[in-house]
Amino acid sequence: MRGGEKCVEAMCEVFPQADVYALLHIPGRVSPTIDRALVRTSFVQRLPGAATHYRRYLPLFPFAVRGFDLAEYDMVISSNHCVAKGVRTSPRTLHICYCYTPMRYIWGMYDEYFGKGRAGLLMRGAMRIFAGPLRRWDIATAANPHYFVAISENVRRRIMEIYRREADMIYPPVETSRFVLSGNNDGYYLIVSALVPYKAVDLAIEAFNRTGDRLVIVGEGPDRARLEKLAGPGITFKGWQPELAGYYAGCAALVFPGEEDFGIVPLEAMASGKPVLAYGAGGALETVIDTPVLRTGKFFREQTVDALLEGLAALKETHFDPGALRRHALTFDRELYKKRMKDYCLRRWREFNAESSQAHI
Repeated sequence: MRGGEKCVEAMCEVFPQADVYALLHIPGRVSPTIDRALVRTSFVQRLPGAATHYRRYLPLFPFAVRGFDLAEYDMVISSNHCVAKGVRTSPRTLHICYCYTPMRYIWGMYDEYFGKGRAGLLMRGAMRIFAGPLRRWDIATAANPHYFVAISENVRRRIMEIYRREADMIYPPVETSRFVLSGNNDGYYLIVSALVPYKAVDLAIEAFNRTGDRLVIVGEGPDRARLEKLAGPGITFKGWQPELAGYYAGCAALVFPGEEDFGIVPLEAMASGKPVLAYGAGGALETVIDTPVLRTGKFFREQTVDALLEGLAALKETHFDPGALRRHALTFDRELYKKRMKDYCLRRWREFNAESSQAHI
């Protein structure tokens, strides 16, 4: 239940009669709301080791999503960070793409996923062959949706840059009701993240190895073994945790070292009254505020250990108002997201039908 899955869950609540199609479903890893709506998975589901090594099958994903024929549906919302927008529909189907990012694996973060030391020799060789065709397919299928909705201004700019498509923008949902305003500080800093290379968790580990401050890392992923080898005695790995409220409530601050498309996690921390130390790029620039009027965190401007340590020192010297942090997070609340998505989809539905009727006159 990462950011994309939380968006899908909210969409299922907005449109409770909708069917969900997924490339892969791992039982027990998503919410009952999604499980109930799921009607079909792709052939990726049946490939060897797909539950844990599905990334190895990336070159097959376009074929998998094209296996879904959704021509009989009146509206399709593709939840897209990879290939979902390539699904087959009919001319009478309104297709809205809710886009987390153009496929990061083959665009701006190729080296982070498939560079030397990041992927095995076989995978690196395969991607040298398939990256070009995947990029061409990604651009070609950008013509499929009638409308793009980006999760942030950051992603909206990227959609224009790569796809040459205009996009609207609706921020993802933050389930603020799950988190309680807390004034506790149990003396540790917190990272909540998938353990994959582009999240830059190794940068934070090296910084906290130097300071000796306690760091708790909640999350799972293929990079975990490498990161554990880097970590000193003050750094604890907790794995994947279904309940995060207690971790947020007890931390001194959240550390957010990667460049994200948006980033729900910083707002979950703020909903708990906790400030954020964030890398000053990407989606964090739209959620973390550091002005005289409102301060919800501090930035470090370069992805280096020294810059992170300077940001950490500045954060320790800054007073933050927990109530103001939570009020800021509430402006991204899940119920507001659901209303915005419903209003947007219904408005586009009315426009689409009006245009279709006019075309037949």
